[in-house]
Amino acid sequence: MPFSGCDRTYPGHLAGGGDGKVVDDNFKDKKITVMGLGLFGGGAGLARFLARRGAKLIITDLKTEEQLTSSLDTLDGLPAEFHLGGHKEEDFKDVDIVMVNPAVPRDSGFLQIARENNVPLETEMNLFFKLCRAPILGVTGTKGKSTTTALIGEMLRHQGRKIWVGGNIGLGYSLLERIDEIETDDLAVLELSSFQLEDLRGLKMSPHVSIVTNIAPNHLDRHASYAEYIEAKKNITYFQGPDDYCIMNLDDQELRKWPADTGSRAKTLWFSTRDAVESGAFLENGRIHLRLSEIEPREAEVSCLSDVKIPGAHNVANILAASCAAFLMGAEGEHISKALREFPGLEHRLEFVCDIDGVRYYNDSIATTSESAVAGLRVFEGPLVLIAGGYDKGTPFDAFAEECAKHTKCVILIGKTAQKIGELIARARGEPKLPEILFASSLEEAVRSARGLAQRGDTVLLSPACASYDMFLNFVDRGRQFKALVREVK
Repeated sequence: MPFSGCDRTYPGHLAGGGDGKVVDDNFKDKKITVMGLGLFGGGAGLARFLARRGAKLIITDLKTEEQLTSSLDTLDGLPAEFHLGGHKEEDFKDVDIVMVNPAVPRDSGFLQIARENNVPLETEMNLFFKLCRAPILGVTGTKGKSTTTALIGEMLRHQGRKIWVGGNIGLGYSLLERIDEIETDDLAVLELSSFQLEDLRGLKMSPHVSIVTNIAPNHLDRHASYAEYIEAKKNITYFQGPDDYCIMNLDDQELRKWPADTGSRAKTLWFSTRDAVESGAFLENGRIHLRLSEIEPREAEVSCLSDVKIPGAHNVANILAASCAAFLMGAEGEHISKALREFPGLEHRLEFVCDIDGVRYYNDSIATTSESAVAGLRVFEGPLVLIAGGYDKGTPFDAFAEECAKHTKCVILIGKTAQKIGELIARARGEPKLPEILFASSLEEAVRSARGLAQRGDTVLLSPACASYDMFLNFVDRGRQFKALVREVK
């Protein structure tokens, strides 16, 4: 088994800090500002972690108390000051550390205030990397990260190893709270966003095993360019050494260039849905074939794709990536097969909601990019009523519009991008004028329109191709509202 423990030492410096002073995990009596409580549990988990270590906390967020109710409920009784609905300059001056949520833009004026006052900046994920004693497997990519991360965790659990799954996967907690329980022989499997990887660059650290599912334009509302977004993603492999591993998608033209571009010293493994690879994972006669040739000669054939529960051709690549990582870490074919047969998929990812009068409803709220929405559209055969639209991240919708014109009988559009997407679909559709294009002022209106339009044998799919921030707290809120609205009209 290539990895049985962790032999790295972790530097005690703070990334991006003001004066570069050394700070370890002794936070007792330190005055710490947590900037960005957020709604996915990471900020709340970080706050609990720091409070238990005796820190004097200030928690500040641009969102109001009402908007943050779900997170604040988990902090009931926590000794902290809460400055919500806006930030105060003094919270970034007269403190020992500022803990920054990944969603906070790095050009924030409040972060600049901290830098000017020599206040170190830290993040939850950077702190976890410095304190974690177990090997870390990091998963990134534009789409497929969460499914791949969860699958790796399930495969390795079947192996019998103690696995800790976390990061950007949105499970509602922070692994920092369990850091004292994570042993050297365990494994931490983390989903890592471009924002988190951007921060990790300051540590000059990458995971022991990095997995990159694919690369396509995303988050261009935050990153200045696609090139900058790619550069952030590359941090997952930049600081890997000769005893580390990088698993990448051979079918992705951008990723094929990475070994030469990054100068990484890691051993590279590939996965492909089209071609056999010398070391990695590929398909052969409808089965998943795993091969480690240069590392520790091992081969295995595992599940037929017909045994897999999660739908969609795009998930085949995620399955290959996860299988390769699990096999590398010592899982046998039987462990991988068992996990694939049992894994039901994740909430909000092509999640079956219910069947109403012969119409099947699916929730794919996680599809916040054109590429992920296109992958979802291609899963379904038969008439499709699509609900799409939302917050504009600055990414193109041309390919998505063309796919809508090919695969849907009606598209109901919501949110800030509705008009833009509607115009592109109208341009892409031929004769007769299908799909029909409708606009709705709310998700409730969209669901009611879909209910009225869909006929027995149709599928109604929420796959927005956009972020959710213009109308919802996040994609989880959007997905759960969709499911509730669908069930209300039963």
